[in-house]
Amino acid sequence: MKIIGIAADHGGFEGKEKLLIQLREAGYEVKDYGARQYDPDDDYPDLIIPLAEAVARGEAERGIAICGSGVGASIVANKIAGVRAALITETYSAHQGVEHDDMNIMCIGGRVIGPVLIWELTEAFLKAAYIGGGRFGRRLDKVIALEAKKPASGPVG
Repeated sequence: MKIIGIAADHGGFEGKEKLLIQLREAGYEVKDYGARQYDPDDDYPDLIIPLAEAVARGEAERGIAICGSGVGASIVANKIAGVRAALITETYSAHQGVEHDDMNIMCIGGRVIGPVLIWELTEAFLKAAYIGGGRFGRRLDKVIALEAKKPASGPVG
């Protein structure tokens, strides 16, 4: 059984709570990284980073991050080595991101899409499997190599 991690700030809290129930009813083991209660003053990095770190460590096979637009969640999740997160708004990218790019965190905008679409995206994301090999493996290897590079030091330009 896949362990799914989930996290949301205030902008995605309502969607996360509904999605938690749906995931558990569908038989997934879910780890909730917060928020545990609605707090209009919380900050998405404080909630999304623990989820992203858990996915990077392999404690959760996949993650779902929800903030108001999904943009902030995507930006912060991708700062963690080993995470391949994307903002998803339609089902093709939800499965294709996994199949071609080994996406392991799906980011959703809780204020821009409704609960029915959130569930459809989640199903597509969780049912997809990375194809690997060939061009997909070659491309992923390049992403991993880029991630492993040390940042440049000194002035730019």
